[in-house]
Amino acid sequence: MEFSGRRALRVGAAGLVAALAITGCSGQALEGNKDSGGTAADVTLKVNFWGDMGLDALKTKYEAANPGVKIVLNSGEYNAQHEDLQKKLVAGSGAPDISAVDEGFIVQFRSQADQFVNLTEKGAGSYEAKYLPWKWKASQSADGKQIGLGTDVGGLAMCYRTDLFKAAGLPTDREEVSKLWSTWDQFIETGKTYTSKTKKKFVDSATNLFNPVLSQAPVGFYNEQEQLQMDGGPKAGFDIAMKAIDAGISANLASFQPNWDQGFKKDQFAVLACPAWMLGHIQTTAPDQKGKWDIATIPGGGGNWGGSWWTVPKQGKNVDAAYKFVEWLVQPEQQIEVFKTVGNLPSQPELYKDPAVLDYKKEFFTNAPTGQIFASTAEGLKPQYLGKKNGPTRVAVENVINRVGQGKLKSADAWAEAVKEAEKAASS
Repeated sequence: MEFSGRRALRVGAAGLVAALAITGCSGQALEGNKDSGGTAADVTLKVNFWGDMGLDALKTKYEAANPGVKIVLNSGEYNAQHEDLQKKLVAGSGAPDISAVDEGFIVQFRSQADQFVNLTEKGAGSYEAKYLPWKWKASQSADGKQIGLGTDVGGLAMCYRTDLFKAAGLPTDREEVSKLWSTWDQFIETGKTYTSKTKKKFVDSATNLFNPVLSQAPVGFYNEQEQLQMDGGPKAGFDIAMKAIDAGISANLASFQPNWDQGFKKDQFAVLACPAWMLGHIQTTAPDQKGKWDIATIPGGGGNWGGSWWTVPKQGKNVDAAYKFVEWLVQPEQQIEVFKTVGNLPSQPELYKDPAVLDYKKEFFTNAPTGQIFASTAEGLKPQYLGKKNGPTRVAVENVINRVGQGKLKSADAWAEAVKEAEKAASS
């Protein structure tokens, strides 16, 4: 769910309203089911994504402004949604009209650019200046086809339960909590203190330590020559994951699975790595914990985990209508609404200067200044090159970590197994 850009977006408020009125409420008929244009047939757009991307309210808003359009939202499991998209592309049919693609899979899909609508041909080229160069280029194929428009960027912080910290005798003020763990080893030690005093697990999952540590390294699983690089970021992240498991501080809950959601509700952990998009999942999963969460800095400083793109597969029968919806979703008004609703940090850096973002405080998270926290981390992002096989490789290594957490594999033997599985994924 991750994850998984920004740059100058100068649209005055009046101009924005006018632009949205033109694109969303103009009275011009959207295309029919075969993009024949001007037909009276209703248009149904299926949108595939994972987690909570803040689309519920936007769906209602868009449908009200476009009575001929029905939006069908299909939220699924993170890995499964990407795997399903790949299968549908290979099969030649069945892909959704619009599909979210995360940073961990974008290189894989941009290498299949012919399977997607080239959005620059729909007029998206005018948006390039609104994104940071890396965000725009990440969804652009080698021959210049643009397969996606950026939704959000990750940024990294650490979310924690103030009530559970207090019960363990730990500080609760976000500044004091941040001082507990400038390094990941200090984080592990804090976890040991918490667990020894409460007899409860400290962190949700070892894999959710692996990923942020990995993201903080200059090079991830692959270099730009598509060569597997396991001894850098992957090894650093894997070592921290093993330390957490061996120290007995991890609840070993698989992200975005029912047991993980129950872990929030049953106080089975007190802290977890929080890219901006994680905020929405927490408040949706455990709404009765309002005011019990806060946000501190993350060990190691910064990093990016997540951030996605909206893509339009060519298989769709409504590609023009699909693009119009995507274009509407990335307008400032919608980007800001999503940020306020679920926490996803906009892809467009000019919005970081907008008081609606910069001055925003999240009541659910003890009035944490989420605009300042995540905008400041996002400004300095230097994302890794993730590689065509990044997604499957990450899944393979996470599976090894999960096996250790489940007691099915000894931590001393796990790294060799992780390398073997990563090499298998890289060569598949």
